[in-house]
Amino acid sequence: MTHGAKSSRTISAQGISRVEGEGSLRVDVRDGKVTDVALDIFEPPRYFEAMLVGRHFSEAPDITARICGICPVAYQMSACAAMEDACSVSVSDAIKRLRRLLYCGEWIQSHALHIYLLHAPDFLGCADAVELAERDPRVVERGLDIKRTGNLIMEAVGGRAIHPVNVRVGGFYRTPDPSAIAALAEPLRRARENALATVSWVSGFVFPDVAGDYRFVALRSPSRYAVEEGRPGLFEGFDVSAGQFAELAVEEHVARSTALHSRLEGRDHYLTGPLARYAINGALLPRVAADAARDAGLGAACTNPFQSIVVRAVELVFACDEALRLVEEYEPPDSPAVEVKPRAGVGTGVTEAPRGLLLHQYEIDDQGIIVRARIMPPTSQNLLTVEDDLRRVVEDGMTLGDDDLQWRCEQAVRNHDPCISCAAHFLDVTVVRS
Repeated sequence: MTHGAKSSRTISAQGISRVEGEGSLRVDVRDGKVTDVALDIFEPPRYFEAMLVGRHFSEAPDITARICGICPVAYQMSACAAMEDACSVSVSDAIKRLRRLLYCGEWIQSHALHIYLLHAPDFLGCADAVELAERDPRVVERGLDIKRTGNLIMEAVGGRAIHPVNVRVGGFYRTPDPSAIAALAEPLRRARENALATVSWVSGFVFPDVAGDYRFVALRSPSRYAVEEGRPGLFEGFDVSAGQFAELAVEEHVARSTALHSRLEGRDHYLTGPLARYAINGALLPRVAADAARDAGLGAACTNPFQSIVVRAVELVFACDEALRLVEEYEPPDSPAVEVKPRAGVGTGVTEAPRGLLLHQYEIDDQGIIVRARIMPPTSQNLLTVEDDLRRVVEDGMTLGDDDLQWRCEQAVRNHDPCISCAAHFLDVTVVRS
């Protein structure tokens, strides 16, 4: 720390855990006001879009699944939706239900991981999940049991728990045996009860009294909580097709970051993810999840980013309940897949990854060869809004000491569960005060 008229204060934290990826945060404060916030992402780009060009359209689901070990189903489903859009193909309702069940498995996996291992330690004064497990092993075991249920769904429908191998454009390579699906019912009943206990647990955390001025964007579906299909919609009533959304979402390069930053043309930045989904689709939650939200004190919308952990817990109840419904009503499709013949065109697919909207857009030729590929993950769409959250946190925390301010900044980032890469570290914080 340097004292005087131009005193500065630097806070630095190397390799902070519990967020996937690596980056740094720099905050400039002058005369007690935050003048600049920069969330820098410096991991090298992986060029998946370039790797897709020249490949056959049928390869996209398996290639893009390798982008993320936490949400591979999201990449597979968005890729399939885009290719089927390009080829003007619709799959059967039975295949759609099976896809939704697989996606619920991923939501269960991801939300349980985030709530119990990445986010809850922030509210309990623990450095990590290991310390939390030492304090309360039964709580962590509950979270791991929920996550195991998600793994079982992924294995039964997708072929394995990580990077499923049973997904293809048009449906699946094989139809799961009814007995394998029926075996999921009891674990899902237990997971639903554990998810309800999770809502009660996290709703008792102490949250900073803050509210974000968010532009929520999420998929809408007329009759159910949107996951694997729907139309992108804004909380204020904005509603477009997937292709129109791809045109409206403008991505730009920022010199300090290897991650693109997204804006809605004419509407500035926006937020996807659980808070957006809940605000836009909360009225369509099943009774058990809606009651849990009410009992947790959530209104029609939640704008406190620190309470996103409560909304994720409510979505965890939804995913377990919805998966159980699909399991109990399961009837194998007449065929595991519909035929998809390539034709020249452009297709767009948007689904709800655990962290928010995931857009894929491809141009293919008449032989099914990919000519152009665009993938827009939720984290790049949320980065500008996360910076706004950080600005608010620092402005409200000027009186905090270095360690406390650093902790609060890291927590503000973890609120949105960014998946910058499959690495295990994120934040290097620098605050300069003058």
